[in-house]
Amino acid sequence: MAQLIVRNLDAELVARLKMRAAEHGRSAEAEHREILRHALAEEPRRSFRELAAQVRSMTAGRRHTPSEALLREGRDER
Repeated sequence: MAQLIVRNLDAELVARLKMRAAEHGRSAEAEHREILRHALAEEPRRSFRELAAQVRSMTAGRRHTPSEALLREGRDER
């Protein structure tokens, strides 16, 4: 098993970790492991269609320059 050392933690953060661990009946180290496990749990991969739909929704209403115009502009600059 690998080890992870976390330095320079704020005392208040450590106190909150210890309180949370006590609430769950775990050691601070076990609570830290559980927090990391939960935070880094593998999320299901989204399909290309879902990602593309997200990008489209993020850029909705913006003016888009056709790629051929950008390519031509790049070539003309040479």
